[in-house]
Amino acid sequence: MADRLDEVPQAGLFGPASVSWRVHADPAMGPAGLRALLLQALHPVAMAGVAQHSVFREDPWGRLCRTAFFIGAVTYGTGEEVRETVRRVRRVHTRVHGTDPVTGRDYRADDPDLLVWVHCSEVASFLDVARRSGLALSAADADSYLREQAQVARLVGVPDHYPVPDSVAAMDAYVRQVRGDLRVTPAAQQAVRFVFAPPFPAWVRWATPAQPAWGALVALGFALLPGWARRMYGFPGWPVTDALASAQARALRTALLGLPDGWRAGPHLVAARRRWSAGPS
Repeated sequence: MADRLDEVPQAGLFGPASVSWRVHADPAMGPAGLRALLLQALHPVAMAGVAQHSVFREDPWGRLCRTAFFIGAVTYGTGEEVRETVRRVRRVHTRVHGTDPVTGRDYRADDPDLLVWVHCSEVASFLDVARRSGLALSAADADSYLREQAQVARLVGVPDHYPVPDSVAAMDAYVRQVRGDLRVTPAAQQAVRFVFAPPFPAWVRWATPAQPAWGALVALGFALLPGWARRMYGFPGWPVTDALASAQARALRTALLGLPDGWRAGPHLVAARRRWSAGPS
């Protein structure tokens, strides 16, 4: 693992020509991230780790910010920023272990099975929602994105001998393989209810439209799940739902693209653009 981190280029993992830059800078990342969380919750052992160790109930917005920080730093950061961010995640993983009350399985957060599931549900969601929202990506682009992101899974801790899907075909095969292990546990049900209605400060709840807007965004993330995942949660998996969700995601993306770029670009992307325009070292 340390050898892989030492091999990260000083300029960072990716650059402006990468597909990862394009996907992760897209406005579709909002509903895509929520889709990823809802999909991740279907793995009983991964959900047990979150339920038993995460502070998402006490600090949901902090948890979301830390996830966004990780993605931004690894995608757009310098080599040193990538190494520091990944080492921090690895340290957290060493402290997360326990027993899933549903399956009785002992787990560790650095278990390759769990690392691959979290990675795949995340990047598959980012790619699927971005494409359905209107980001122009060819089949070759999609494969390149998954190949680029497989590097991140390796850095976080997936051993070299362990397969990580690095193409759309490999991702589809992986999802088919793992579906038999998925289920909606009581912890997943509680997490989904919490995601739909997290705590808002009183002034935000009563003086702004943030709460209904958040509910609408989560509902869109839910509708963007694969039909089989929606059915597991007890909701329709009809193709018409997919079509409506894609249309809503496209409309949201179009609206957000109308905002000034400075409102949409995160700090890591802003810094990376400045750095690369001056020439990466």
